[in-house]
Amino acid sequence: MGLDRLDQRVGGRPGGSAAAYAGDMKPAKDVNTAAVTAVGLIGGWLTARESGIRPLGGVLLGVAGAWAARTWYARHGLAAAAGLSALYVGAFGLSHPLAKRIGAWPSVLAVTALASGTAYLVSDAEK
Repeated sequence: MGLDRLDQRVGGRPGGSAAAYAGDMKPAKDVNTAAVTAVGLIGGWLTARESGIRPLGGVLLGVAGAWAARTWYARHGLAAAAGLSALYVGAFGLSHPLAKRIGAWPSVLAVTALASGTAYLVSDAEK
């Protein structure tokens, strides 16, 4: 079966290949970075915890961070993208010692609220 037929069977667009759709990603300036950072932090932690494969959670964390940084850069330039990215990575780092004091779930939720809330206030609210 060719890619054109496969695309039609799984809801793709007729007349094109699956590889051609990679360019159909939402424009950077339209992405809700607060949601993306939440998915990266909570989803990365859950993926690592439930799969038992920590690097797999790190992949989700990294992809979400890169996706959000793409938007921060497009909206506000390099300085804002670097600052918000540092906050995102810092939140991930902070979650580990914080988990020893308040538990894993509360720690992940607290750092996610910090990172996602800041992303919303700095980048998404003005959209």
